[in-house]
Amino acid sequence: MADRLVTGDEAPGFTLKDSTGKDVSLSPGEGRHTIVYFYPAASTPGCTKEACDFRDSLASLQSAGYDVLGISPDPVEKLAKFAASEELSFPLLSDQDHAVADAYGAWGEKKNYGKTYQGLIRSTIVVDPEGKVALAQYNVRATGHVAKLRRDLKLDA
Repeated sequence: MADRLVTGDEAPGFTLKDSTGKDVSLSPGEGRHTIVYFYPAASTPGCTKEACDFRDSLASLQSAGYDVLGISPDPVEKLAKFAASEELSFPLLSDQDHAVADAYGAWGEKKNYGKTYQGLIRSTIVVDPEGKVALAQYNVRATGHVAKLRRDLKLDA
């Protein structure tokens, strides 16, 4: 597992396929911040709640200068179904080999019902227009996360 990112770190660059099969890259610049959030699995209750919260806040986040990218280890086909069923209008990216999650410190040891295993750690990294980490949050809760993120970014809910 890679070290967790902290404010001021250079955000690792990446290009991944979105739910339509198109390449999407982290592209800092143009005065916009990018919220990169990692979620374990499309169409599960917690991940659906979190994605819908981002969807419902998307217009206000974008008007405040923030773009949103969701990343999971799901294949493109599963992301396409998830995006369609929940009417998600921001890019969902497939990181099947979890290389990007690992680079962002969002892949590592998890415990569930007494079992320890390697998996995706629900995390959110805000990348500033220069490609630096502006905010890094790990082990976030799916429910209420977007509202907390908005408070942390000093955006009115």
